[in-house]
Amino acid sequence: MNRTEALDLVKESITSVVPDADVDALGPDDSFRIALEMDSLDFLSFVETLGERTGVRIEDEDTPQLTTLSGSADFLVARTG
Repeated sequence: MNRTEALDLVKESITSVVPDADVDALGPDDSFRIALEMDSLDFLSFVETLGERTGVRIEDEDTPQLTTLSGSADFLVARTG
């Protein structure tokens, strides 16, 4: 998976959890939880959705890397490369 595909997948996963999220307004290093006012259940749903869509096993210790578009894309590219 390349970085563009990873970013698209992250944005799609966020939108599936927070349908009215304006993911195009997110900067690469903006925290989704803050910018989109995601609560912990929304964030866990996002992580779960991301794992299901990519087939990547995401452990609890991986979640700090998944709080921004850039971090999430880097994580996916590293895990699927």
